[in-house]
Amino acid sequence: MSHASFMTVEGSIASDPDPQRRADRLREVTLTCGAREFRKRRAGMIHAMDGGLWLHRHVWLGHPMVHLVSVDRARLLAYGHALGLPESRLQYKPLRDPRTDERRDAWHWDLGGPVYPPHDARLLAD
Repeated sequence: MSHASFMTVEGSIASDPDPQRRADRLREVTLTCGAREFRKRRAGMIHAMDGGLWLHRHVWLGHPMVHLVSVDRARLLAYGHALGLPESRLQYKPLRDPRTDERRDAWHWDLGGPVYPPHDARLLAD
C-alpha cells in the first residue's frame, strides 16, 4: 500500500495540505481519543483486548507505520471519522488475548504517510 492510496474526506485531517497543522491535529485527536502506546507488546495487546486503543508503531517496507488496534470497533470508527478515513479502510483481524489465549474479534487502522500519528510522550502508558 502506498501512502498515496489513502482515500480521505476533503477538509479532513488526512487531506490537510499543511504538514505542521496536520501533525498538530493528528496529535490532538490521537491523545483525545485515548490512544496509548506501550513499550511492551503484551501490555498493548491487553489494553486493546480491554477495549482501549493501542497505538503500535512498526516499519513496513521501510516506511514508518502505526496499527491502531482494539476490540472496540466503534471507538476505532470514531477515530477514523475524526481523521477523515473511510470505514472501508478499517481492517478486521482476530487476535489472541494473551491472558486467556482465546481468539477475539479485533480491528485495526493502518496509519502511515499523511495520517502517521506523531510521537508524543503523553501517549506512553508504561
